[in-house]
Amino acid sequence: MVEEPGDGKVKPVPYSSSEHSPLVSVVIPVYNAAASLEPAVCSIIGQTLEDWELLIIDDGSTDDSASIAAAWAKADPRIHLLPRPHEGIVSALNYGLEHADGRYIARMDADDISMCDRLARQAEYLERRRATGLVGCRVAYGGDPRRNQGYALHVAWINSLSTPESIQLNRFVESPFAHPSVMFRRELLDLSGGYRDGGYPEDYELWLRWLSAGVQMERLPRTLLIWNDPPGRLSRTAPRYSLEAFYRVKARYLAPLIRETAAGREVWIWGAGRTTRQRAKHLFDYGVSPAGYIDIDPRKIGQVIADRPVVAPSSMPGPGAALVIGYVGRRGARRQIRGELDARGFVEGRDFWMAA
Repeated sequence: MVEEPGDGKVKPVPYSSSEHSPLVSVVIPVYNAAASLEPAVCSIIGQTLEDWELLIIDDGSTDDSASIAAAWAKADPRIHLLPRPHEGIVSALNYGLEHADGRYIARMDADDISMCDRLARQAEYLERRRATGLVGCRVAYGGDPRRNQGYALHVAWINSLSTPESIQLNRFVESPFAHPSVMFRRELLDLSGGYRDGGYPEDYELWLRWLSAGVQMERLPRTLLIWNDPPGRLSRTAPRYSLEAFYRVKARYLAPLIRETAAGREVWIWGAGRTTRQRAKHLFDYGVSPAGYIDIDPRKIGQVIADRPVVAPSSMPGPGAALVIGYVGRRGARRQIRGELDARGFVEGRDFWMAA
């Protein structure tokens, strides 16, 4: 469990209107979010930590988003409206980062709500834990868990990851953070750059890039954000957030790690089904060629697929001869695969990685 900041009580930090760089810069990209922007802004204004600036980057909205943001900027000198032509979320995010003056950068979306102590708790944690580069928090799912069970399960999974080790080991399963829930040190932008626009989820690519560079990430064991799930949410509609895009970006960062940790061993893929093979095929683009597949389905065991054998777990090579990548996405499969590999003496992060 992540250590709690201080004694669990967060004292308000007085806001001074004197010229100085704020402790936290909150970056909110906005595109046609007039219906939800005001509650999101109010959740920042109501923070117990008052030493912040709020950058609202209007990405060429055609509704009243800009006028709502302008009214708030007029009412509070800590709020700044940064209007831009419509170029997409990555361009808007990076524009916001360019104008951020805070020691720490907090992300927010225009349809989410931050709890009143969110900024104080995350900033205090980063102040005390100098080895931590990024800190997230638990999030409450703001949608219908019955109608959108997949998102609700994803929220539960995210909330289960807290330690740097669990985040590291699970980073190829799925994005380990809700994007609007994170706060990070601004010097990370100098270390490995900001968001990239490449047809993949921009936040997940950034987490993978920073984790590959050795950035330590943690999560506070407190719910500090309501992560809403409106029908028009970008992650539901844009091709960059498709499953295929996720697997492409995973392979981009998983392949170098495989070459680094394989150390002369054969690479084996756990899962021989068509869906699993489609996920794993992106590794081929980065020069990773598996020796074979592992599967528990007796109908698949003994087959040869593209000159690669399909074997049962009992017949696979041991950890001294094989590096295993688990690509099976079926619910409960990761627990089963981990149990089997643990029993065979495989160590996660050294002898195997889960990627779905």
